[in-house]
Amino acid sequence: MLKSKTRWVVKETDRLKAEELAVAMKIAPLTAALLVNRGFDTVETARYFLFEENLSFHDPFQLKDMDKLVSRVNQAIENQEPIQIFGDYDADGVSSTTVMMKVLQELGANVDYYIPNRFTEGYGPNEAAFRKAAERGIGLIITVDTGISALHEADVAKELGIDLIITDHHEPGPVLPDAFAIIHPKLEDSIYPFRDLAGVGVAFKVAHALCGFVPEELLEIAAIGTIADLVSLTDENRLIAKKGIEQMKRSENMGLRALLSLTKTELSTVSEETIGFIIGPRINAVGRLGGADPAVRLLMTEDREEAVMLAEEIDAVNKERQALVATITEEAIYEVENHYPVKDNHVLVIGKEGWNAGVIGIVASRLVEKFYRPTIVLSFDKEKGLAKGSARSIQGFDLFKNLSTCREILPHFGGHPMAAGMTLKLEDVEQLRQSLNTLAADQLSETDLVPITNVDLEISLGEISLDSILEMAKLAPYGVDNPKPKVLIKEAQISTMRRIGANNKHLKVTLASEETSLDGIGFSLGELHEEISPISSLSVIGELSINEWNNRRKPQIFLQDLAVESWQLFDIRGLRRHEKLSDMIPAEETSWILFDDRTEDLFRPYCQDRLIKVSDEEVAVKANIHNKNIVLLDLPPSLDVLEKLLAGKQPARVYAHFYKKDSDFFSTMPTREHFKWFYAFLAKKGAFDLNRHGEDLAKYRGWTKETVDFMSQVFFELEFVKINNGFISLETNVPKRDLSESKTYQKKQDTFTLENDLLYSSFEQLKNWFDKIIQESVQFEEAIS
Repeated sequence: MLKSKTRWVVKETDRLKAEELAVAMKIAPLTAALLVNRGFDTVETARYFLFEENLSFHDPFQLKDMDKLVSRVNQAIENQEPIQIFGDYDADGVSSTTVMMKVLQELGANVDYYIPNRFTEGYGPNEAAFRKAAERGIGLIITVDTGISALHEADVAKELGIDLIITDHHEPGPVLPDAFAIIHPKLEDSIYPFRDLAGVGVAFKVAHALCGFVPEELLEIAAIGTIADLVSLTDENRLIAKKGIEQMKRSENMGLRALLSLTKTELSTVSEETIGFIIGPRINAVGRLGGADPAVRLLMTEDREEAVMLAEEIDAVNKERQALVATITEEAIYEVENHYPVKDNHVLVIGKEGWNAGVIGIVASRLVEKFYRPTIVLSFDKEKGLAKGSARSIQGFDLFKNLSTCREILPHFGGHPMAAGMTLKLEDVEQLRQSLNTLAADQLSETDLVPITNVDLEISLGEISLDSILEMAKLAPYGVDNPKPKVLIKEAQISTMRRIGANNKHLKVTLASEETSLDGIGFSLGELHEEISPISSLSVIGELSINEWNNRRKPQIFLQDLAVESWQLFDIRGLRRHEKLSDMIPAEETSWILFDDRTEDLFRPYCQDRLIKVSDEEVAVKANIHNKNIVLLDLPPSLDVLEKLLAGKQPARVYAHFYKKDSDFFSTMPTREHFKWFYAFLAKKGAFDLNRHGEDLAKYRGWTKETVDFMSQVFFELEFVKINNGFISLETNVPKRDLSESKTYQKKQDTFTLENDLLYSSFEQLKNWFDKIIQESVQFEEAIS
């Protein structure tokens, strides 16, 4: 048995609908099943999603207050009234700022932008920035990707005579700012058909409304914030992302081209992963460690030299950010393990002075990955008496909803169900920790605290082909609510398995069936090699892809988790260096079984207090090995003892070592012909001196001296002979008896059989023997339960 690292939640597929869809659309059953599982279970909806049939951008004027915004902006453009775009410092905020700047500049507006500094001003609009804008004669401020919680700042703007237009997508609170206009798809009375736009999605809708047509040239910028901000990649977001990626593949944007060139990314290979793992993190890094202006300038510049310079600057900042994250994550893990252990905390709330507030969101994500708990990481400012934090959650715990119950100690907070940011007084941190843990204890069960892997589909090896994988790729771009498909392949046979890569860190497996085979690569899964028996049936989850090497293309799967559902046999009978045992065998849930006291000193150093001595059948019956790993260190005294050890129990793994210092298997086991000849020899010879001539007799017959002594002892026990001072002679008038009546003969025969069955059998023979015993135990258990 090998337990998976996560809970696999496999979607149930309506196979009938999938078959009907596959036939109607002439697509592979694999693609059809994925579409059905994602809610596209009719030909109309499936075509809409897969082929973008009848897919178009929604009317931007369905967003409340859009007409007011357009009228006010046009008035400002006509009067050349200065406009300020007030943005945010993450990738969504930067791309939102860029989109709004580009469209307003194109329309001839007198416009500039302002992004607050994360460290000196914090998140969102602030009074000081608004007062400075007023001093500069700004009469219109348009926020992007921020502002829905700016109640005080909206009042300040009104006091200063500034018209404030808020465009945002974060969760609105119970009270909205008193602004000139609010463009937000999630307002309670919104009729907009899609609620999950990113901040840049809202900005793009404003651009659409201002232009009177869809500004296609802005899609590549809109795709950055849409993908990087992890919003739902469905409906209009999917259209933005898909069209934006296609545009980026032929991008003329100097900044994007410079950044992609620096990271050795070919334009033709751009995908959602390029944005998610290359562009987004670098744009985010600038705002995390300082001002976000260089990122906006990168996306807006039309100067090649400036673009290269900015790309290099941003890449250097990203490397600094990576090092900082690694250091703080290490310190944060120490805090959890030593002060707030997960066994006592359903929610982790940790903080420290000096932690960079710009990267604590990433650190929170790392802690969720490691501990699978909703996590808040705080940066303490003792001079101001404040804690600034970022939160990440797990499935089943709505961060925004639960933090909303703590509003009295959270003067500034905002976010989504899965992520949030906040500021609070240092003195209130403990109250926040206690409140959230109380809420989580009511909402999360122990099962909820085990990581989940959502699996799209269970498939067989026969369903996988180059064509089906290529067709499945049409579901891209992948992201939230449209994840890269994960498939489950259950109980496949292992054709080959080995460790690869530097330090044997990775695992390569070939799964096979009668019809086909599939290569699998498990990055950082190399350690599982020792936990999978090569004849086990292996269940895997992962992502299908195409491997291209040496002009050959073949399907493969990137393995993410593995499991063996039945018991496993590990054959370590040939192991001579016993010190390797502790490295090969997991310490937890393992019992080391010793049958012979004489070998205890040999094995005690490796198993310590986990050693169980099984000397007879009575002790074997009582040994608790159910669902445990067991190491059979030496040979049992009999097969019966081993059967009693296993009866009614099912071990997870059996490590068969069966050490025996001196084997009897390769010594001669006399046949009945041997005994017949020796008896005839004694009848002819009369008294025979075993001490003086036994060795000569053995050499003459090609036996060993032990063979002669063994047959002599068997005859003696059967009362066929008498032995006196080494002289052996036949008794007279002895009734016939079978050799098996001799205890010495029985013991030799049993030992020979025992070694033949356990020590010198093939792997398959040994597995079959254990299977028979364990299967009978399972059937017995099922019968009485």
